[in-house]
Amino acid sequence: MNPRLIVALDVETLAAAEALADRVAGVAGYLKVGLELFIAEGPAAVRALARRAPIMLDLKLHDIPETVARATARAADLGVALLTVHTAGGRRMMEAAARARGATRLLGVTVLTSLVDRDLAEIGAEPSVESVVARRATLAMEAGLDGVVASPLEAARVARAAPDGFLIVTPGVRPAGADAPGDDQARVATPRAARAAGATHVVVGRPIRDAADPRAAALAIAAELDA
Repeated sequence: MNPRLIVALDVETLAAAEALADRVAGVAGYLKVGLELFIAEGPAAVRALARRAPIMLDLKLHDIPETVARATARAADLGVALLTVHTAGGRRMMEAAARARGATRLLGVTVLTSLVDRDLAEIGAEPSVESVVARRATLAMEAGLDGVVASPLEAARVARAAPDGFLIVTPGVRPAGADAPGDDQARVATPRAARAAGATHVVVGRPIRDAADPRAAALAIAAELDA
């Protein structure tokens, strides 16, 4: 098992998620349950999949502090290992979530990996993705979160400022030469490059899910992470 590898179960049903989880059993350190699966199957999917591996519940909670705190507490009741909140919710929201997390570790999503500088300009944010990620990561540290989600392109800058034990989880990871038609990820890197930049964990979805042999794909990525 590679504790750095988080396999995203981005599928429509619990049955499909269980089938993929079984294919990567003993390879993935965590299984990620995101919005699609959680909306389709709910907390029952989390409970069922948690019997196979620790769960990263990727809901990117973003609401008023009280609402996010209560939602965080319910996620903690499910026993998830990792839970995402969105740093755009601000310091008070993150602090409220941190107080409610129990044994669950909280990750602050900084800037979605589908966004580039021009997207931030359109919504009135700073013109540089890297500067926004750095500012939000610092805020997450100050608010008491356990880590952040940032693309591999910003991981090095976050790592330089992070305290010991702070998690840097990078989605947008693609094996070298991977062909991802229709992929909406914009800020991507290979597993090896992500680790070299300072990522403590990587999230991999489509390159494993859509592979002819998901287990072989997961094993190859796990080996690259350890190289």
